Amino acid sequence: MASKTENDKPVKTDSAVDAGDDVKLNEQLTPRQIVKELDTYIVGQHNAKRAVAIALRNRWRRQQVPEELRDEIAPKNIIMIGPTGVGKTEIARRLARLSGAPFLKVEASKFTEVGYVGRDVESMIRDLAELAISMAKAEEMEYVREKAADFAEEKVLDMLLPPPVKKETPPTELHVEGDGVVVVEEDPQTLMESYKRTREKMRKLMRDGKYDETEVEINVPDRSGSPMVEVFSGGMEDMEINLKDMFGNFFPKKTKSRKVTVAEALEILESEEAGKLVDMDTVVNTALDRVEQSGIIFLDEVDKVAGGENGHGGPDVSREGVQRDLLPIIEGSNVSTKYGMISTDHILFIAAGAFNVSKPSDLIPELQGRFPIRVELQSLTAADFVRILTEPRNALIKQYLALMETEGLKLNFEKEAIAEIAEIADEVNKNTENIGARRLHTVMERLLDEVSFVAPEMKEKKVEITVEYVREHLGEIVKDQDLSRYIL
Repeated sequence: MASKTENDKPVKTDSAVDAGDDVKLNEQLTPRQIVKELDTYIVGQHNAKRAVAIALRNRWRRQQVPEELRDEIAPKNIIMIGPTGVGKTEIARRLARLSGAPFLKVEASKFTEVGYVGRDVESMIRDLAELAISMAKAEEMEYVREKAADFAEEKVLDMLLPPPVKKETPPTELHVEGDGVVVVEEDPQTLMESYKRTREKMRKLMRDGKYDETEVEINVPDRSGSPMVEVFSGGMEDMEINLKDMFGNFFPKKTKSRKVTVAEALEILESEEAGKLVDMDTVVNTALDRVEQSGIIFLDEVDKVAGGENGHGGPDVSREGVQRDLLPIIEGSNVSTKYGMISTDHILFIAAGAFNVSKPSDLIPELQGRFPIRVELQSLTAADFVRILTEPRNALIKQYLALMETEGLKLNFEKEAIAEIAEIADEVNKNTENIGARRLHTVMERLLDEVSFVAPEMKEKKVEITVEYVREHLGEIVKDQDLSRYIL
């Protein structure tokens, strides 16, 4: 919500952070504090956390240096090397959320797909710009939410109690009282005062929820049909043609009448009014500045576009072509979007890959040079799985406890049972495909399959998850490798 100052000017709260606030936010986040925050969600991988923490802090440092030197300081892009499921994506995603930066994850391998035409590497910058626009618009809408709520409330009150119609000549009424006749004329001012009092009473009742279920009729945009057709739906990003943007003003916006409750009407109208109050020029300027100064692109599966020593010329040529397409974007260039030109000079790129077939040195030298920082993430052990199940703020066991509590069911995991779950997940990873911490999801889902199914009908609302319970439900699957490959 927006709060007011003495001058009655709205002030943005923490929920609406603009580009200038990003600098203040990062000033408070030292590398040590960033690592500490990441520790609340991700177990281990200290070297990777240190690397991204320094990269984020360097962004704030760059803003403090003299302007003539500021543009010369390039971001220190990072390559994360490690098997799947060890936390590469989560580290980048949490870092972006921590700093409030626009964040996009893109898989490098999609640029090498057979038959994938027209989707060039510049599209990821356009996608990042769209995300930033959405973020900035949502924050601006939150900023004007209070004023929009007031407008919506007035509109609904007009529906419930329409203003009195002004008449040229007030009607005269005769009332016989006792022996005399009293002439009463309707005074427009008296009528208006009475209307205002009634309106205020209705306002209070509406705020108390007394009219929540009352139905009113409002006009909403009709999205069932549109004269415009998305001709350029894909594969032609370079043309930057959006027919709706070009011709939208030539076609009247269609609306339809819809009956809704007062509660729904307030929500719909508030969103509509907030959209009208948002200054899109400010939104676009803020968003583009965020993309250029604090945008983060997570380039996953970059090892899939590395050359390697497979001896197949065709695919290698294609992969090298993708690398050369990526190079100017990562090196720093201007990309055309429908919102204007975006410079990629200071966007932080975090690349990641397992590199179990190829090596980082298989990337073309020019691209290697744009990723000066390399960190290796370690494979997870059974001990790490125990910590992942219990320590993070969003730990898997905490999630299942909360899910079952919605059914009034209380789960209790013994320490030995948690250790057994971790051992089983680790063993399955060794015997089948190693998918890291993602294995815990499959193991936990299998373990609690029966409980999740019968929870609503259970009379006993407490379930103890013991070592015996874990072995009973998962023992056979672990013993039979063929079955575990199928189920887990």
